[in-house]
Formats: sequence, C-alpha cells, structure tokens
Amino acid sequence: MSKEVSLQRIGVVAGSTLLSRVLGLVRDSLTAAFFGTTVWNSAFQFAFMLPNLFRRLLAEGQLMAAFVPTLAEENEQNGRAGVYALLNKVASWLFLVSAGLALLAIVGLGVGVGWMPDLAERYVLGVHLTQLLFPYLVFVCLTAALSAVLQLMGNFSIPALTAVWLNLTIIAALGGGGGFVAKTPAGRMGWLCAGVLLGGLLQLLIPWWVLRRAGWRARWDTRPSPRLWEMLRLMGPGIVGTAIYQINFLVSRSLAFSLNESAVSVLTLANRIMEVPQGIFTVSVATVVFPLIATFAARGEMDNLAAAYWKGMRLICIITIPAAVGFVLLSEPIVRLLFEHGAFTAEDTRQTAPVLGVFALGLPLYSWVTQSIRGCYAMKDTVAPVKIAAVSFVVNLVASVFLMRWCSTAGLAWAGNLASLVQALLLQWVLTRKVSNLHARVLWPSLVKIGCATLAMAAVVAWAQWGIRCWAPALRVADVAAVVGVIPLAVAVYGLALWALRIEEGEELVGLAQKMLGRLGIPVGPQRP
Repeated sequence: MSKEVSLQRIGVVAGSTLLSRVLGLVRDSLTAAFFGTTVWNSAFQFAFMLPNLFRRLLAEGQLMAAFVPTLAEENEQNGRAGVYALLNKVASWLFLVSAGLALLAIVGLGVGVGWMPDLAERYVLGVHLTQLLFPYLVFVCLTAALSAVLQLMGNFSIPALTAVWLNLTIIAALGGGGGFVAKTPAGRMGWLCAGVLLGGLLQLLIPWWVLRRAGWRARWDTRPSPRLWEMLRLMGPGIVGTAIYQINFLVSRSLAFSLNESAVSVLTLANRIMEVPQGIFTVSVATVVFPLIATFAARGEMDNLAAAYWKGMRLICIITIPAAVGFVLLSEPIVRLLFEHGAFTAEDTRQTAPVLGVFALGLPLYSWVTQSIRGCYAMKDTVAPVKIAAVSFVVNLVASVFLMRWCSTAGLAWAGNLASLVQALLLQWVLTRKVSNLHARVLWPSLVKIGCATLAMAAVVAWAQWGIRCWAPALRVADVAAVVGVIPLAVAVYGLALWALRIEEGEELVGLAQKMLGRLGIPVGPQRP
C-alpha cells in the first residue's frame, strides 16, 4: 500500500468522522429542541447508552482488534473464500450473543419493573425505552463484523459512513414524523426510537449489500474452529479494560439519572460538544504518531521512540490546552447557539454551559491518556492500562458520590476530570519506568510557551466578548459573532504567539494543518513527504 493511497484512506475516515460529529450535533440539537432537558430526553439518553455499552464490548475495541488480524491471516492462507467463511462463523456467534443479551435485557428489565411498583417515573420510562432500543445491539454488532471485512478488502468509505446513516435516519424520523405528525412527547419519542432502530438496520443492510455484490453469501455456521479460539485468546486481556471503562461510564450516567431529571441530558450534550475537537484533532495526531513509536519499539530504538512520543504529546498539548480555555470562555454562547431553541430553554443553557466548561478543562487530560495508552501498547504492555483503568474507576466512583452532593451535575464532570488526572499520572509513571527518556520534565519548556500563548489568546477572547456584548443588538447576534468571529480571531492570535515564542513543533504543526486541510479538499500548497 503506497503512502499516498494510505493518506487518502485516512482522509476518508477523518472526513467521515467530522461529518458524523457535525450530524451528531444536529441530531442532539433537534432532540433538545423537542425534549429540552426533561425526563424524556434523560430517559432516552440513558436507554440508548445501555445497548451502546454492550456494542463497545462486543462489536468494537478488543473484538475488532482480534478479528482484523485473524481475518488478514485467513486471507493470506485461504483467500477470500476463507475470509467469507470466517465472517459467517463470527457473524453467527455475534448474532447469538447479541440477540441473547437483548432478549435477556428486555425480559429482565420488564420483570424488574414488575417487582418494584413504587419505582420513580423516570426509571420506569428509562426501562421502557431501553427495552425498545436494545434490538439496536444486534444490528450494530453484525455491522461491525461486515465492516471489518470491507476494510480488509480496501473499502474504507462504507464502514466510515455507518454513523452518518444512523444520524441522518434519526434526524429524518424526528424532524419529519416527530415534527409534523406527533403531537405529544410520547409520540415524538416513538419517532425518535423508530429512527434509531431504522438507522441501525440501514447500517447493517448497506455493508451487507456491498459484500453480497463482492461474492459473499450469508451462511449460518456456529461450528468451532482454531481461528475462533485464536480470536478469543487475543481478546482476553484487553476486553477487561474495555469493560472497566464502559462500567465506569455506566455508573457515572446512572448516578446522574438518580440526581435529577435533567442531569443525563446535560452531561450528554456537553460531552457531545467536547467529542468534536477530541475526535478530530487528538485522533489525527495519534494516527500519525502511533505507528512511529510502535516501529521504534519493535527495533529497540528507545531514544527515537521517546522523541516521537513527545512530539506527539506536544502537538496534542498545543491543540487541546487552548481549546480547553476557549470552550470555558465561550461555553455559554456555544451551548445557546447550538441548542437553545424549542423546548431547550435559557435555564437549560445555564445548566449545560458550566458542565461544558468543566468537561473542557479535562480535554488535555483525556488526550494525554489516549497518547499514554498508545505508548504502552507500542511496547506490548496491555496489562498496566487495565490496572490503571480499574484505579481510575474507583476514583471516579468515590469522587462522583461526594462531589455530586455539593456541585450537582457539574460534580460528576469534575469527578471524571479527577479520575483522568490520576489515570494520566499513573500511565506516565509506568512509561517513565520503562523508558527513562519518557520523563515528563522534557515537556515543561513547551508547556510554558503554550501557557503564555494561551493567556494571550484568552485575553483577546475576553476583550472581544466584552466588545460584542456592548455592540450586539440581540443575544442571538452576539452568539453568532462570538462563535463565527471570535474563534478564528483566537486561533490567529494563538498561532502568532506560538510563532513569536518559537514553539518546538512549529514545522510539525504546519504539516499537520496541511494534511487536515488537504483531507477536506482545501488546497494548501505542497505537503511534506
């Protein structure tokens, strides 16, 4: 595979991720317009979270990490016929497990509600919606298996667009039937759930149709084979860490659901906004750096590994630290512009904006953890991240129980930040013990420069915000000016400050910008090879 083709494929994934995140914001904005932060929205977010939790355990993460290399080996030894046969085995077992889990959840939740007649209304509603949405798990698990085969065949566009189909279907169902047919919250919620299930089915049918045209025929096959046992062996260590992360997320949202009717909605909307820079920028840097450090680790070139690792970490800090400060300063106009319409009121904005600010402060920590985990994986250490994830879970649980009493919903966000800080420190300690050159002190000079540039940017943002509030004839105009005008100004000021301070990774930052703009089809001049 040539480098040029590889960059094109990365561009497809990056562009699709950007499109998916934007459509996700549109979807959440539409949901907020119909339901605000009422019990209906919180119950839906909680219900949709449960099948997604099992999706990440079954269909993503460690399963795909085990399935893809096994598929590649099968392709080398037995060709496409062997790949299709293995796909049928995996898909058959995935269907059995996912359908069994869905049935168990539907029946078990129904029995549980029957045993607790005095259960609060929001719990009853959450259970009913969960029962309705759990079949989505079956669709998305099978979709993941089909997408893995498509990627092996060099087709990256169809798998990358799966989230886009889901978001488009939900938007169409809720905006169409929910907006023009349904007249009650219950009716609109029915359209929303129907959009989720129809979107899941569409996610499955499109790769199914593409693979069928390529010669695959679905066959029921649950017979064991060495390849299946090999997949289970590869999945073992990592799936524990994935489970801990998902349980951590579930506990956090369960505590939010018990706190008040709007907490889950507020946390979800604030977190959705934070996923945009994290998903695009952090992943872009990690995509470039991770193969380098893995290669150096395999060669035993630890000095080069450390140099590449810190280049990536500097780039992450260069992007995420000012982004965090910008979100803190502009959290209210961002939330108001994106969500404050329909049932989402000014009071909802006042609840969501502070939580977004707290989440924003944790953005550099989340990104640091992502890079540190990749550093461990590059040196074939999959045990330490699992142990540290367990410690992070305990910290998050204890901190959530205490902080939610004094800070309400924002306390849960603060607890998540504290857990990420502990996780980042422990991961860095593990890396430093493995490679002495990975000590964090080498980053301090860069952090000082980034901090100074961020302070200059923050001063300009605060000044511009004051000027807009004095000038703008209406609040909506002020919000548009803050988002459309202040953000580009802040980026320009920050970039000039970094240039004046001669930040170490200036050339790499320019190169990263060239690659990202080039992936979006914007000509930026010659790129470095």
